[in-house]
Amino acid sequence: MESLRKLIRLMVEERSLITATLSQLRKRDGDSFTKVLIKPVELKNKLHYQLEYHYANKVTHENIAPEQLEAQLMSLFETTFRQALFCTVNADYQVLISKKYKVSILTKSPTKMAVNLAHNRKKQYVLEEGVPVPFLIELGIMNAEGKVLAKKFDKFKQINRFLEMVQDVLPHLPQDRPITILDFGCGKSYLTFALYHYLAIQQGRELNVVGLDLKADVIERCSLLAKKLKYDHLRFLVGDIAEYNEVDQVDMVVTLHACDIATDAALEKAIRWNAGVILSVPCCQHELYSQIESSVLDPLLSHGILKERFSSLATDAVRAKILDILGYKTQLLEFIDIEHTPKNIMIRAVKSPAGDAQSLWKEYTAFRDFLNISPYLERAVGDLLVLATGHFI
Repeated sequence: MESLRKLIRLMVEERSLITATLSQLRKRDGDSFTKVLIKPVELKNKLHYQLEYHYANKVTHENIAPEQLEAQLMSLFETTFRQALFCTVNADYQVLISKKYKVSILTKSPTKMAVNLAHNRKKQYVLEEGVPVPFLIELGIMNAEGKVLAKKFDKFKQINRFLEMVQDVLPHLPQDRPITILDFGCGKSYLTFALYHYLAIQQGRELNVVGLDLKADVIERCSLLAKKLKYDHLRFLVGDIAEYNEVDQVDMVVTLHACDIATDAALEKAIRWNAGVILSVPCCQHELYSQIESSVLDPLLSHGILKERFSSLATDAVRAKILDILGYKTQLLEFIDIEHTPKNIMIRAVKSPAGDAQSLWKEYTAFRDFLNISPYLERAVGDLLVLATGHFI
């Protein structure tokens, strides 16, 4: 085994390892891993090696420092594996180990090129893996040690994606007073708690956050959790988006998956509050489906599934353009990967002129009239559009 130890030591010293695969179990164990893949990664600007353990129905990862690799691999060879393939910058090494620990090493020409370690960096999240976050623990996404549970990793990524979008709009939130935030249709409030934690705990900002939803049982659970976490400036209320009038000024409006024109009702509220930031992920968009008519688009509109998708896209285009006309700069962004949910477009708008209101109005009306539609949001904010453009609706 000494020849194998020397080979591993040389690869570590030269930093020549590109990938490695350990296989061929010494004995079968149904609960143990059956294969280990290894690659160099860069973590916090330092070289590490990532060991990927493959089980029958799961994969786990371990990152270790270079000085630990020799001992780790030798332990695996002595207890678990009889075969390995090391691909390095200089050569490929096929390692075969007999039952009596006799080692044969076959050297072949290299088959892989060195990789840029930047591509292997561990994803840096706003909420870090391995760092316990109280609300994530309470919501069953992390354990007490800060490990993200495998079944909840998609939700963990979604939360971090949302917070990345919040990071981008921080300059558009007030710096000299408490920030007022309304979350309409907050549901189980994963993202409401994330928003509060990020701004109040990590950023040290003064907040007043209200989560609003129609489901009383959900609101009760969220209220109890906020109290348990001592999130003193986070409240949850039962109520309808269109009827909420508790405050006169709001700095950020969040509306995630509010169905059909409930999204428009929330956007109207945000616009009338002159909110500096709007984050909206629409849902169940049916309004324009029954309105759209265009003989030019018949090849598309004659197919129900295509008409439904087109109607959803047209609805978001209308919303974005109206926001632009009324003094916002709007972006349509991918919120989460499409394999997790089809509701993956976020409308992110910040208070900042997007262009000449009359030119934007001309673009909007040409689009609207071509599709023969009468959008709810245009009717809801018609008075504001008249003031902004000088045109009567």
